[in-house]
Amino acid sequence: MSAGSVAVVVADEIGIPSWDLYELSIPFTVFGKPQPDLSDHWYDLRLCSTREAGHETGREAGQGAGEFGITLRTPYGLEGLTGADTVVVTSVPDACIEEDAPLPAGLADALRAAHASGARMVSLCTGAFALAEAGLLDGRRATAHWMHTAQLAARYPDVTVDDSVLYVDDGDVLTSAGLTAGLDLCLHLVRRDLGAHVANQLARRMVVPAHRPGGQAQFIDLSVPESDDAGLGPVLEWARARLDRPLTVDDLARRAAMSPRTFYRRLHEATGTTPLRWLLNQRIARAQSLLETTDLPVERVGELSGLGTANNLRHHFLKQVGVSPGDYRRSFFTRPAA
Repeated sequence: MSAGSVAVVVADEIGIPSWDLYELSIPFTVFGKPQPDLSDHWYDLRLCSTREAGHETGREAGQGAGEFGITLRTPYGLEGLTGADTVVVTSVPDACIEEDAPLPAGLADALRAAHASGARMVSLCTGAFALAEAGLLDGRRATAHWMHTAQLAARYPDVTVDDSVLYVDDGDVLTSAGLTAGLDLCLHLVRRDLGAHVANQLARRMVVPAHRPGGQAQFIDLSVPESDDAGLGPVLEWARARLDRPLTVDDLARRAAMSPRTFYRRLHEATGTTPLRWLLNQRIARAQSLLETTDLPVERVGELSGLGTANNLRHHFLKQVGVSPGDYRRSFFTRPAA
Protein backbone atom coordinates (compact mmCIF):
# COMPACT_ATOMS: atom_id res chain seq x y z
CA MET A 1 0.00 0.00 0.00
CA SER A 2 1.05 3.61 -0.55
CA ALA A 3 1.24 6.59 1.77
CA GLY A 4 0.16 8.67 -1.21
CA SER A 5 1.37 9.67 -4.65
CA VAL A 6 3.94 12.47 -4.98
CA ALA A 7 4.35 14.26 -8.32
CA VAL A 8 7.58 16.26 -8.64
CA VAL A 9 7.53 19.04 -11.22
CA VAL A 10 10.72 19.54 -13.24
CA ALA A 11 10.73 22.87 -15.07
CA ASP A 12 12.52 23.17 -18.42
CA GLU A 13 15.96 24.17 -17.19
CA ILE A 14 16.03 22.46 -13.80
CA GLY A 15 18.88 20.06 -13.27
CA ILE A 16 21.71 22.20 -14.61
CA PRO A 17 22.93 24.40 -11.70
CA SER A 18 24.20 22.44 -8.75
CA TRP A 19 21.63 23.90 -6.33
CA ASP A 20 18.76 22.82 -8.60
CA LEU A 21 20.15 19.30 -8.75
CA TYR A 22 20.35 19.29 -4.98
CA GLU A 23 16.77 20.44 -4.49
CA LEU A 24 15.50 18.02 -7.11
CA SER A 25 17.24 15.18 -5.30
CA ILE A 26 15.51 15.93 -1.98
CA PRO A 27 12.02 14.58 -2.81
CA PHE A 28 13.63 11.57 -4.50
CA THR A 29 15.66 10.79 -1.38
CA VAL A 30 12.76 11.26 1.05
CA PHE A 31 9.80 9.93 -0.92
CA GLY A 32 11.29 7.81 -3.68
CA LYS A 33 12.91 4.91 -1.87
CA PRO A 34 10.58 2.55 0.03
CA GLN A 35 11.46 1.99 3.68
CA PRO A 36 9.59 -1.26 4.45
CA ASP A 37 11.17 -1.66 7.89
CA LEU A 38 9.90 1.79 8.90
CA SER A 39 6.43 1.68 7.41
CA ASP A 40 4.32 -0.74 5.38
CA HIS A 41 3.04 2.31 3.50
CA TRP A 42 5.42 4.47 1.51
CA TYR A 43 5.04 6.95 -1.31
CA ASP A 44 4.57 6.50 -5.05
CA LEU A 45 6.85 9.05 -6.71
CA ARG A 46 6.60 10.29 -10.28
CA LEU A 47 8.69 12.84 -12.14
CA CYS A 48 6.71 15.26 -14.30
CA SER A 49 8.32 17.55 -16.86
CA THR A 50 6.87 20.85 -18.01
CA ARG A 51 7.54 19.50 -21.49
CA GLU A 52 6.05 16.40 -23.02
CA ALA A 53 6.64 13.06 -21.36
CA GLY A 54 9.88 11.46 -22.49
CA HIS A 55 11.50 14.77 -23.41
CA GLU A 56 14.94 15.45 -22.00
CA THR A 57 15.15 18.42 -19.64
CA GLY A 58 18.17 20.61 -19.16
CA ARG A 59 19.01 20.96 -22.87
CA GLU A 60 17.63 22.39 -26.06
CA ALA A 61 17.64 20.54 -29.37
CA GLY A 62 21.14 20.55 -30.83
CA GLN A 63 22.76 21.82 -27.61
CA GLY A 64 25.00 20.02 -25.17
CA ALA A 65 23.83 18.34 -22.01
CA GLY A 66 24.11 21.37 -19.79
CA GLU A 67 26.62 22.67 -17.28
CA PHE A 68 27.46 19.26 -15.84
CA GLY A 69 26.70 17.08 -18.84
CA ILE A 70 23.49 15.89 -17.21
CA THR A 71 20.04 15.48 -18.74
CA LEU A 72 16.82 14.03 -17.34
CA ARG A 73 14.22 12.09 -19.28
CA THR A 74 10.90 12.15 -17.46
CA PRO A 75 8.22 9.48 -17.80
CA TYR A 76 5.41 12.03 -17.29
CA GLY A 77 4.47 15.44 -18.53
CA LEU A 78 2.23 17.86 -16.64
CA GLU A 79 -0.64 15.39 -17.03
CA GLY A 80 1.13 13.41 -14.31
CA LEU A 81 -0.02 15.96 -11.73
CA THR A 82 -3.61 14.76 -12.21
CA GLY A 83 -4.68 12.61 -9.30
CA ALA A 84 -1.50 13.16 -7.25
CA ASP A 85 -1.94 13.45 -3.50
CA THR A 86 1.06 15.78 -3.20
CA VAL A 87 2.62 18.02 -5.84
CA VAL A 88 6.18 19.26 -5.25
CA VAL A 89 7.56 22.17 -7.29
CA THR A 90 11.32 22.59 -7.05
CA SER A 91 13.20 25.63 -8.35
CA VAL A 92 11.85 27.47 -11.37
CA PRO A 93 14.15 28.67 -14.19
CA ASP A 94 16.27 31.69 -13.20
CA ALA A 95 14.73 33.78 -15.98
CA CYS A 96 11.33 33.53 -14.28
CA ILE A 97 12.83 35.34 -11.30
CA GLU A 98 15.52 37.65 -12.64
CA GLU A 99 13.86 38.65 -15.92
CA ASP A 100 10.20 38.14 -15.01
CA ALA A 101 9.95 35.60 -17.83
CA PRO A 102 6.71 33.58 -17.94
CA LEU A 103 6.53 30.16 -16.36
CA PRO A 104 6.78 27.16 -18.68
CA ALA A 105 3.58 26.87 -20.69
CA GLY A 106 0.73 25.15 -18.91
CA LEU A 107 2.44 24.94 -15.52
CA ALA A 108 0.25 27.46 -13.66
CA ASP A 109 -2.93 25.88 -15.05
CA ALA A 110 -1.73 22.40 -14.09
CA LEU A 111 -0.93 23.54 -10.55
CA ARG A 112 -4.34 25.17 -10.13
CA ALA A 113 -6.07 22.05 -11.42
CA ALA A 114 -4.10 19.77 -9.10
CA HIS A 115 -4.95 21.91 -6.08
CA ALA A 116 -8.61 22.10 -7.05
CA SER A 117 -8.71 18.30 -7.20
CA GLY A 118 -7.42 18.06 -3.63
CA ALA A 119 -3.63 17.77 -3.99
CA ARG A 120 -1.37 19.07 -1.25
CA MET A 121 0.88 21.69 -2.87
CA VAL A 122 4.53 22.03 -1.87
CA SER A 123 7.27 24.33 -3.12
CA LEU A 124 11.01 24.13 -2.47
CA CYS A 125 13.07 27.31 -2.76
CA THR A 126 11.98 29.37 -5.79
CA GLY A 127 9.21 26.92 -6.58
CA ALA A 128 7.15 29.38 -4.52
CA PHE A 129 7.12 31.68 -7.58
CA ALA A 130 5.21 29.00 -9.50
CA LEU A 131 2.63 28.56 -6.72
CA ALA A 132 2.28 32.33 -6.42
CA GLU A 133 1.81 32.75 -10.19
CA ALA A 134 -0.92 30.12 -10.04
CA GLY A 135 -2.65 32.17 -7.32
CA LEU A 136 -2.26 29.42 -4.74
CA LEU A 137 -0.40 31.64 -2.25
CA ASP A 138 -2.83 34.58 -2.32
CA GLY A 139 -3.88 35.47 1.22
CA ARG A 140 -1.39 32.97 2.65
CA ARG A 141 1.91 33.16 4.48
CA ALA A 142 4.78 31.70 2.49
CA THR A 143 8.56 31.64 2.21
CA ALA A 144 11.35 31.01 -0.29
CA HIS A 145 15.13 31.30 -0.32
CA TRP A 146 16.01 34.51 1.54
CA MET A 147 17.88 35.81 -1.54
CA HIS A 148 14.59 35.89 -3.49
CA THR A 149 11.93 36.72 -0.90
CA ALA A 150 12.03 40.47 -1.64
CA GLN A 151 11.29 39.77 -5.32
CA LEU A 152 8.54 37.34 -4.37
CA ALA A 153 6.89 39.90 -2.08
CA ALA A 154 7.16 42.72 -4.64
CA ARG A 155 5.78 40.65 -7.51
CA TYR A 156 2.93 39.06 -5.55
CA PRO A 157 1.62 41.60 -2.99
CA ASP A 158 -1.28 39.35 -1.99
CA VAL A 159 1.22 36.88 -0.51
CA THR A 160 2.52 37.39 3.04
CA VAL A 161 6.19 36.57 2.53
CA ASP A 162 8.22 35.56 5.60
CA ASP A 163 11.94 35.49 4.91
CA SER A 164 12.89 34.47 8.45
CA VAL A 165 11.74 30.84 8.57
CA LEU A 166 12.79 27.45 7.21
CA TYR A 167 9.34 26.52 5.97
CA VAL A 168 5.66 27.43 6.30
CA ASP A 169 2.94 24.81 6.75
CA ASP A 170 -0.38 26.34 5.77
CA GLY A 171 -2.26 23.06 5.73
CA ASP A 172 -2.79 22.16 2.08
CA VAL A 173 -0.08 24.52 0.79
CA LEU A 174 3.49 24.39 2.13
CA THR A 175 6.56 26.39 1.12
CA SER A 176 10.22 26.12 2.10
CA ALA A 177 13.34 28.21 1.97
CA GLY A 178 16.22 27.10 -0.20
CA LEU A 179 18.55 24.12 -0.26
CA THR A 180 18.56 22.14 3.01
CA ALA A 181 15.34 23.80 4.21
CA GLY A 182 13.62 21.77 1.51
CA LEU A 183 14.81 18.63 3.26
CA ASP A 184 13.39 19.92 6.54
CA LEU A 185 10.02 20.45 4.87
CA CYS A 186 9.97 17.01 3.23
CA LEU A 187 10.80 15.32 6.54
CA HIS A 188 8.04 17.42 8.11
CA LEU A 189 5.62 15.94 5.56
CA VAL A 190 6.73 12.42 6.50
CA ARG A 191 6.17 13.37 10.14
CA ARG A 192 2.66 14.56 9.29
CA ASP A 193 1.84 11.48 7.22
CA LEU A 194 3.59 8.62 9.01
CA GLY A 195 4.48 9.93 12.46
CA ALA A 196 7.47 11.28 14.33
CA HIS A 197 9.13 7.89 14.84
CA VAL A 198 9.28 7.15 11.11
CA ALA A 199 10.49 10.67 10.29
CA ASN A 200 13.14 10.54 13.01
CA GLN A 201 14.47 7.17 11.85
CA LEU A 202 14.54 8.33 8.23
CA ALA A 203 16.44 11.47 9.25
CA ARG A 204 18.89 9.34 11.18
CA ARG A 205 19.59 7.27 8.06
CA MET A 206 20.17 10.48 6.14
CA VAL A 207 22.47 11.77 8.93
CA VAL A 208 20.53 15.00 9.34
CA PRO A 209 18.75 16.57 12.34
CA ALA A 210 15.56 14.68 13.10
CA HIS A 211 13.41 17.79 13.40
CA ARG A 212 14.11 21.43 12.73
CA PRO A 213 10.82 23.27 13.28
CA GLY A 214 9.74 25.51 10.44
CA GLY A 215 9.95 28.60 12.62
CA GLN A 216 13.72 28.42 12.94
CA ALA A 217 15.69 31.10 11.15
CA GLN A 218 16.60 30.20 7.56
CA PHE A 219 19.62 32.49 7.59
CA ILE A 220 21.90 32.39 10.62
CA ASP A 221 24.85 34.75 10.66
CA LEU A 222 27.88 32.56 11.29
CA SER A 223 30.38 35.37 10.77
CA VAL A 224 30.86 35.70 14.54
CA PRO A 225 34.10 34.22 15.87
CA GLU A 226 33.94 30.56 16.76
CA SER A 227 33.76 29.89 20.47
CA ASP A 228 36.72 28.39 22.24
CA ASP A 229 34.61 25.86 24.15
CA ALA A 230 33.66 22.33 23.13
CA GLY A 231 30.37 23.53 21.57
CA LEU A 232 26.74 23.18 22.58
CA GLY A 233 26.33 19.52 21.66
CA PRO A 234 27.19 18.03 25.07
CA VAL A 235 24.88 20.34 27.04
CA LEU A 236 22.00 19.81 24.61
CA GLU A 237 22.40 16.03 24.86
CA TRP A 238 22.50 16.40 28.64
CA ALA A 239 19.23 18.33 28.50
CA ARG A 240 17.56 15.79 26.19
CA ALA A 241 18.32 13.07 28.74
CA ARG A 242 16.56 15.12 31.46
CA LEU A 243 13.44 16.41 29.74
CA ASP A 244 11.27 14.92 32.48
CA ARG A 245 12.85 17.29 35.01
CA PRO A 246 12.48 21.04 35.47
CA LEU A 247 15.11 22.79 33.35
CA THR A 248 15.83 26.50 33.12
CA VAL A 249 18.12 28.63 31.01
CA ASP A 250 20.26 29.05 34.11
CA ASP A 251 20.57 25.26 34.42
CA LEU A 252 21.68 24.90 30.81
CA ALA A 253 24.06 27.85 31.03
CA ARG A 254 25.62 26.49 34.23
CA ARG A 255 26.12 23.10 32.60
CA ALA A 256 27.76 24.81 29.60
CA ALA A 257 29.93 26.92 31.92
CA MET A 258 28.53 30.13 30.45
CA SER A 259 26.54 33.04 31.71
CA PRO A 260 22.82 32.80 30.86
CA ARG A 261 23.18 35.73 28.48
CA THR A 262 26.12 34.13 26.64
CA PHE A 263 24.36 30.77 26.45
CA TYR A 264 21.22 32.39 25.05
CA ARG A 265 23.27 34.18 22.38
CA ARG A 266 25.31 31.10 21.44
CA LEU A 267 22.23 28.89 21.10
CA HIS A 268 20.40 31.48 19.04
CA GLU A 269 23.40 31.88 16.75
CA ALA A 270 23.64 28.10 16.28
CA THR A 271 19.95 27.21 15.90
CA GLY A 272 17.99 30.39 15.26
CA THR A 273 15.78 29.69 18.27
CA THR A 274 15.74 30.53 21.97
CA PRO A 275 16.61 28.12 24.81
CA LEU A 276 13.01 27.90 26.03
CA ARG A 277 11.67 27.33 22.52
CA TRP A 278 14.34 24.68 21.93
CA LEU A 279 13.30 22.91 25.15
CA LEU A 280 9.62 23.03 24.16
CA ASN A 281 10.38 21.56 20.73
CA GLN A 282 12.37 18.73 22.31
CA ARG A 283 9.57 17.98 24.78
CA ILE A 284 6.96 17.89 22.05
CA ALA A 285 9.17 15.48 20.09
CA ARG A 286 9.55 13.28 23.19
CA ALA A 287 5.78 13.29 23.72
CA GLN A 288 5.24 12.29 20.07
CA SER A 289 7.63 9.37 20.45
CA LEU A 290 5.94 8.19 23.66
CA LEU A 291 2.48 8.44 22.11
CA GLU A 292 3.63 6.43 19.09
CA THR A 293 5.52 3.68 20.88
CA THR A 294 3.89 3.21 24.31
CA ASP A 295 0.40 2.88 25.73
CA LEU A 296 1.24 5.07 28.73
CA PRO A 297 -1.61 7.31 29.93
CA VAL A 298 -1.55 10.86 28.61
CA GLU A 299 -0.85 12.09 32.14
CA ARG A 300 2.32 9.99 32.27
CA VAL A 301 3.38 11.12 28.79
CA GLY A 302 3.10 14.71 30.02
CA GLU A 303 5.29 13.93 33.02
CA LEU A 304 7.98 12.05 31.09
CA SER A 305 8.21 14.68 28.38
CA GLY A 306 8.46 17.50 30.89
CA LEU A 307 5.22 19.12 29.80
CA GLY A 308 3.59 18.50 33.17
CA THR A 309 -0.12 17.87 33.47
CA ALA A 310 -2.31 16.27 30.83
CA ASN A 311 -3.99 19.64 30.25
CA ASN A 312 -0.65 21.34 29.70
CA LEU A 313 0.40 18.59 27.29
CA ARG A 314 -2.84 18.96 25.32
CA HIS A 315 -2.43 22.74 25.16
CA HIS A 316 1.11 22.66 23.75
CA PHE A 317 0.46 19.62 21.56
CA LEU A 318 -2.55 21.19 19.89
CA LYS A 319 -0.64 24.43 19.33
CA GLN A 320 2.51 22.79 17.95
CA VAL A 321 1.24 19.65 16.21
CA GLY A 322 -2.29 20.68 15.33
CA VAL A 323 -4.12 17.68 16.84
CA SER A 324 -4.76 16.40 20.34
CA PRO A 325 -2.46 13.78 21.91
CA GLY A 326 -5.29 11.25 21.73
CA ASP A 327 -5.91 11.84 18.02
CA TYR A 328 -2.18 11.69 17.35
CA ARG A 329 -1.89 8.34 19.12
CA ARG A 330 -4.85 6.91 17.21
CA SER A 331 -3.12 7.86 13.94
CA PHE A 332 0.42 6.75 14.67
CA PHE A 333 0.52 4.27 17.55
CA THR A 334 2.49 1.14 16.74
CA ARG A 335 2.77 -1.48 19.49
CA PRO A 336 6.43 -2.51 19.75
CA ALA A 337 7.32 -6.14 19.27
CA ALA A 338 7.78 -8.15 22.45
